[in-house]
Amino acid sequence: MEWLLSFPHMDDERLRALKKVIDGAFRHFTSTYGDAFEAFFQPLQVFLNQSERFMTTTPWPVIIVLVALIAWFASRSGRIVLGCVFTLMAIGYLDMWTDTMKTLSMIFVCTVISIVIGLPTGIAMARSNRLRNLISPVLDVMQTLPSFVYLIPVVMLLGIGKVAGLIAVVVYALPPMIRLTNLGIRHVDAEMLECADAFGSSSWQKLKNVQLPLALPSIMAGINQTIMMALAMVVIASMIGVEGLGQPVLKAISNQYFTLGMFNGLAIVGIAVIFDRVSQAYGRRLQKHLERVHGH
Repeated sequence: MEWLLSFPHMDDERLRALKKVIDGAFRHFTSTYGDAFEAFFQPLQVFLNQSERFMTTTPWPVIIVLVALIAWFASRSGRIVLGCVFTLMAIGYLDMWTDTMKTLSMIFVCTVISIVIGLPTGIAMARSNRLRNLISPVLDVMQTLPSFVYLIPVVMLLGIGKVAGLIAVVVYALPPMIRLTNLGIRHVDAEMLECADAFGSSSWQKLKNVQLPLALPSIMAGINQTIMMALAMVVIASMIGVEGLGQPVLKAISNQYFTLGMFNGLAIVGIAVIFDRVSQAYGRRLQKHLERVHGH
């Protein structure tokens, strides 16, 4: 009966030897190429520092006016604008302004990187079934692999700090952008593409003038999901040195500071609601605009 209870496994000595070889190889890789990786990601460090400096040094009334203008441009809804202003005022009143600005700068940089990587990747996947079949399993792994697991190689390569945290957040938040871009372009009406072909449009013209505009609602949904997933990683990223609202939450967990954890957690929720409402309202406006254009 013992062989039924104990699953057949590799000999302990061999297993230890295998783990030792893999660990040794990775340490050798990090010691050899670690500096090269740091140099490669240096522009990200500069971009993140500049973004954080702008958000933290700009006077708070200017930031609130900017957010209100962006919310109005995206939604044309006074209710959403008032909600954004009220949320930011409450965050500032409860003395969480600086941490919130650091978190916003991280989310902004993460979203920009996700768009720069995700948009062309999604377009390429929409044009090639073979590439889609190749990339889809990678995206599945990125979404299902526990974040703590891929934090290990990132920290070993780049050390504890903002860049390591940023890369971890991007890895977690990128898949929705790629998937929804691919989906949006694939679902563009075939008749519209036939019309473009009939007018002699090139492949680039079809993409720029037909496919991307019609796929914009889906792409906006991808950006929305990317932002939400990036915010979900704020607390985990704080464990490897990313400053912002995540660090007080982590401190509250370690020291049982209930109010500190709740206030900062609610600030994260408030930021998430702002991003969600504004991006969804913009997506709905785009959808209505496209429907009007097609109606004519």
